[in-house]
Amino acid sequence: MPQRPPSPARGACLLYTSPLPTSALQMRPPREDVERRNAEREQAANAKPVLPRILQVLLAVFYPVILLVLAVRAVTSPLFLWVEYHRPGFPGDGYGFNADDRMTYGSYAVDYLSNWSGPRYLGELVNRSGDKLFKDGEVSHMADVKLVILSTFGAGALLALISIAAVIYLRRRTQGGVRRGLFAGSVVTLVIILGLGTLAALGWQQFFTEFHRIFFANGSWTFALEDTLIRLFPGQFWIDAGIVIAALVLVTAVVTLVLTWPTRRRRGLPKPVKKDGKEDAGEAGTDEDAEAGADQPSRL
Repeated sequence: MPQRPPSPARGACLLYTSPLPTSALQMRPPREDVERRNAEREQAANAKPVLPRILQVLLAVFYPVILLVLAVRAVTSPLFLWVEYHRPGFPGDGYGFNADDRMTYGSYAVDYLSNWSGPRYLGELVNRSGDKLFKDGEVSHMADVKLVILSTFGAGALLALISIAAVIYLRRRTQGGVRRGLFAGSVVTLVIILGLGTLAALGWQQFFTEFHRIFFANGSWTFALEDTLIRLFPGQFWIDAGIVIAALVLVTAVVTLVLTWPTRRRRGLPKPVKKDGKEDAGEAGTDEDAEAGADQPSRL
């Protein structure tokens, strides 16, 4: 009689040699989708945050403005007045002011630019003969100058606060972010200063006139030679002030450029390894020994 095949034992599992038609685990996605997803993952892993880049750009843009404001603040001080009025070669006053008179009256004018007093601070000043020291037109112009100066100082202080916050954030979140921002800012500063310095050197009077036209109305900043403002601040004073401002900004930018120059150490790159002839010969001998040993049979 033909024998029947043995029946599976009770409780035994049945094995399937082919996958179920509904099994999704056996289906592979197209190769194009796999490559696209891998590229997206790699791009997401290598992508840098946007905020640090924005802060670096802001730091580079704000840095020249902050340096310029600080240099202007250094010039609008009694110390600069004293140095100017007592330096050799500074033009004297042909209408009777000596160095002490200039220092006294000029200090009032400079102090007015940075305090919160009204036009009466200058309008009620009198000279030795009892006449008004500054005419109404001069007082009005100084009020306009004060508005520009205080606005500039306020904007500079705001930019400085934003820059400090950016520096703190970049130091904590991005390695080398502060250095890159200051390096770019110093480069921008040098370009601006060299450009403005070239224009001023080619034609100082034209440069001075165009500068005043930007901030003041025509006719409000021109005065006679006997007016107090011209006697206190002649043309040579403004030339010297421009030179000092440019020099302060230029020196600071150059120092910043040197301190933030992207060397290999500052960028975190390893030093290049230098190989001498002995090392090369040793490495060559090692390679030859290895090749010779590979040809010989190994012993157990």
